[in-house]
Amino acid sequence: MDTDGGRDFTGRVALVTGGTRGIGAAIAEAFLGAGARVVVCGRATPRALPSAAGRSAVFVPADVRDPASAGALVEAAVERFGRLDVLVNNAGGSPDADAATVSPRFVEKVVALNLLAPFYVSQAAYRVMRPQEGGGSIVNIGSVSAHDPQPGTAAYSAAKAGLLTLTRALALEWAPAVRVNHVTAGPVRTPDAASVYGADGAASVAGVVPMRRMAVPEDVARACLFLASGQSGYVSGADLAVHGGGEFPARYLAVKAAGGAG
Repeated sequence: MDTDGGRDFTGRVALVTGGTRGIGAAIAEAFLGAGARVVVCGRATPRALPSAAGRSAVFVPADVRDPASAGALVEAAVERFGRLDVLVNNAGGSPDADAATVSPRFVEKVVALNLLAPFYVSQAAYRVMRPQEGGGSIVNIGSVSAHDPQPGTAAYSAAKAGLLTLTRALALEWAPAVRVNHVTAGPVRTPDAASVYGADGAASVAGVVPMRRMAVPEDVARACLFLASGQSGYVSGADLAVHGGGEFPARYLAVKAAGGAG
């Protein structure tokens, strides 16, 4: 798709799951700003829709954990705009939970949202993208937890690791018509950051990130634009890290705090 090599998505259609707030809304706004027609989904109707360049996204209610609902979501996008060029599987997340005591139902919900839902929506999108001129592009939004789990994230980390492997598997099966790529997102500064990272929000995390700041949603959105564009036309099965260089090793921080040399 977008074979001219640019990031002009005029005439293209993008679907962003979980695109009504936070990172998803920023992704939707980025595609709108690049000229695309955008569909977003969620389980509840939002108070406001992502908008840019004088246009707003179209909202379709959907629970992407349900295969039938995922399929109906893609069908609604195609019925509205006639095609589907880009899918961004952004819906995901999980509160922390103790692996020793967490309930089976909690684990099932986390895996369903972060691994099964992207699979279901991607299957439906592939059926549309494969035969159409220009094919399509799928971008999965992952997490550094897939590479470096933290305490309290066992189910989430396992699901995100599965999403990364799913990306590579689908890239093998669905090329050349459909490219499938992955974004490894680090901590992102959203309105919910304070509840996750403490009262100082981004400041407490910035000190351990080489880029000296947390990501903002637009950092992830720009990565999605690149991966969906013709500028990455030979890129499939890739994992693009958007985490500011990762985190300094604990040993380095301990030595630095003690005033010693690394």
